[in-house]
Amino acid sequence: MRPSPFAVALFLAAWPAATAVGQGVPETIVAEGVPEVPRDLAGKLAKYQNIRVAAFQDWLDDRREALILTRFADVPQVHRVAMPLGARSQLTFVPERIGGAKARPDHAEFVFSVDEGGAENFQLSLFQVATGDAVRFTDGRSRNMAPVWSNSGKLIAFSSNARNGKDMDIYVGDPLDPKSIRRLAEVKGSWAVADWSPDDKTIAAIKYVSINESYVHRIDVATGELVGEAPPPSPEKVSISNVKFSKDGKSLFWTTDRDSEFRHLARFDLESGLDTPIGPEATWDVEDFDISSDGACLAAVINEDGASRIRLLPLAKFQMAAEPKLPAGQVSGLTFRRGSHELGFTFTTAKAPADAYSYDIESGKLVRWTEGETGGLDTTAFVEPELIRYKSFDGREIPAFVYRPDPSKFPGPRPVLLDIHGGPESQFRPGFLGRTNYLINELGITLIFPNVRGSAGYGKSYLTLDNGKLREDSVKDIGALLDWVAKAPGLDAKRVGVVGGSYGGYMSLATMTHFGDRLKAGIDIVGISNFVSFLRNTQDYRRDLRRAEYGDEREPGMKALLETISPLSSAGKIRNPILIVQGKNDPRVPVTESEQMVAAVRKNGRPVWYVLGKNEGHGFAKKRNQDYLQAVEVLFLRKYLLEEDW
Repeated sequence: MRPSPFAVALFLAAWPAATAVGQGVPETIVAEGVPEVPRDLAGKLAKYQNIRVAAFQDWLDDRREALILTRFADVPQVHRVAMPLGARSQLTFVPERIGGAKARPDHAEFVFSVDEGGAENFQLSLFQVATGDAVRFTDGRSRNMAPVWSNSGKLIAFSSNARNGKDMDIYVGDPLDPKSIRRLAEVKGSWAVADWSPDDKTIAAIKYVSINESYVHRIDVATGELVGEAPPPSPEKVSISNVKFSKDGKSLFWTTDRDSEFRHLARFDLESGLDTPIGPEATWDVEDFDISSDGACLAAVINEDGASRIRLLPLAKFQMAAEPKLPAGQVSGLTFRRGSHELGFTFTTAKAPADAYSYDIESGKLVRWTEGETGGLDTTAFVEPELIRYKSFDGREIPAFVYRPDPSKFPGPRPVLLDIHGGPESQFRPGFLGRTNYLINELGITLIFPNVRGSAGYGKSYLTLDNGKLREDSVKDIGALLDWVAKAPGLDAKRVGVVGGSYGGYMSLATMTHFGDRLKAGIDIVGISNFVSFLRNTQDYRRDLRRAEYGDEREPGMKALLETISPLSSAGKIRNPILIVQGKNDPRVPVTESEQMVAAVRKNGRPVWYVLGKNEGHGFAKKRNQDYLQAVEVLFLRKYLLEEDW
């Protein structure tokens, strides 16, 4: 299940600054073993911290007005843009991060989600543009996800764990009348609303078991009865996502990896129960799509070796322009404007921050709606990544993206920082690095982003190569990358560091325990230190999802293996200086994972810097905290990777 705009806020590293660093430790931060941040570092970082991006959310009230997420203060807020490159009018003013916004059909209203303190118990509110009023219609405590409006705009459906804190039941009602909201279907596991049938009598919902296994159910809106289940019986696990009804309501469109290595488009006939692939043969994942309101055209985003491409597929006869020609980058938020053939989306490249765009598939006109500020930096001079593939221990080729600093400014072999993504079912995509460009442009560090086995985007077989007992094979992929670094021209194999967040934090810790003699330093951000304690303490609604990936710790044999491969069990081997970062309210990787690692590594007598965000969750979302953390990271890398005195 791909994260929706309501699940995560996009492009956190690139939101603009509200405060300057160099003014001491913020009251929202606990810093242990961290030196004072020099005041002159504020000026050096300021430009990189003042990059402003915009993420397209929806078309407002079916009009040609865009809703976007951008930030002028501490957290992203919803803004309206009434015309291409028009002024950004801020609509929401809340102290916490907003995850996304979805317009209400035939109304000047939209629903938005708020994540308080990073705990990811998302609350949903209805915003009325005419009055500026926002009315919360969820309980303020539970986790509420994936709101989808009915076609008439009268009702909204969403999933919530309000009943027991674990299972994501389906709810429906009118948000202007909170008493009308009722639990439509009581379920077990993780469910999310996907779409409404054209007559608004049925809801399609996805039951998500793991990234390799999901099911689609239809729910009668009047009775809550489950009408059917898909996919058809299969000897292998099948993944289905991005489910949408056809215009006539007789079929469903979705993406699936059924009988294929990659996610492809398919049409599921509700009467016969057969699903039929549509469009060209899938050689890369179809990661998202939308259908015009008249049912005439389908627009899809293809993930081609990490880069996005928009593909168009006519579902009825009409004159259609060529597909938009975009440079290599990332497309997200693909949404047709109702009553038209105009697509809205977010687009970003390595040299350009995220902005809102639209494309009319009849005229072929590409329109830019926002122009991100870049803090005075010339982003056209930013580095384009190089895609490499290196061989791992078993001969398998592992893809990675390499960002090298300008050799005329930084001659000679350059220090290296390996940056490992989380997930693990995620993928590093070569887009805009935002403030991270400081490490390349100002410190001369080469950044390498590997997509080790278990990463998404390279087929379902590759996706499962790290599951369960195969967990440490992905760590071996990092060992092979270190071998590649040692032989690659222009890189200094004696100055290599590693960083990662979430599962990438585990990978960073594991790399330090296995290959510490080949590293200078490591950074662990909200990482798993012990799989058993992690599975025991992560939020109830996540536990079974993570067991599907890491293994079931209730089985004695698997528990023993998870204990053995956990970095905490080998903490005595970590001899590199380490920076550990954690959000106190993290519902995914609890604060105890970092606390126990800090305590264990301190016994080794090596430098341990610990930064705790008291009002943060799974990563730092608030700007002031981000600014301070970046300054600490820069100091850490200058001292222990670059071996500078400051």
